[in-house]
Amino acid sequence: MQHKRAEIRIVDNRTLSDDWYSLKKYTFDLQRSNGDWQRQSREVYDRGNGATILLYNRDKKTVILTRQFRFPVFMNGHDGYLIETAAGLLDNMAPEKRIKAEAEEETGFRVSSVQKVFEAYMSPGSVTEKLYFYIAEYDAGDKAGSGGGIEAEGEDIEVLEWPLDAALAAIESGLIVDGKTIMLLYHVALKGIL
Repeated sequence: MQHKRAEIRIVDNRTLSDDWYSLKKYTFDLQRSNGDWQRQSREVYDRGNGATILLYNRDKKTVILTRQFRFPVFMNGHDGYLIETAAGLLDNMAPEKRIKAEAEEETGFRVSSVQKVFEAYMSPGSVTEKLYFYIAEYDAGDKAGSGGGIEAEGEDIEVLEWPLDAALAAIESGLIVDGKTIMLLYHVALKGIL
């Protein structure tokens, strides 16, 4: 099914913040499905695109996850430590190249072959970011370092190796609440990869 591109006339935009990333307020006219034009305004947070990866071991039926502090979820009432798949911003790199580097930085595993499974916008009402989702098989011989992230970037990442069944149960219990992680764990389960 093919959709037509939205008919938009941008009337104004102003930068609200340009500190860590860019937050702008746009005023625009949108042509509605009945042909009428409607003026709207939205704040748009642009942090660039990113990639995420779930490492899995077919023989052991395990996955590699990370646990790290996330300030925004802490401010929303969570304890702050999210269990996640390895992920990072592209920083002007090709998604596949970036996710291989990110996997090694965060988990310590050097994977040479990754499989792209899909792309998704995670919060399209306010954030421009598109995520590229990958999976890759790992084994003990792929361990190239301890992982843990880059301290200078504020990362203090714990590497977790869990059975897939335990990770799926952690979604059900509410221990895993990160959207990208839930999507990749369910993808691996649904496709019968493990």
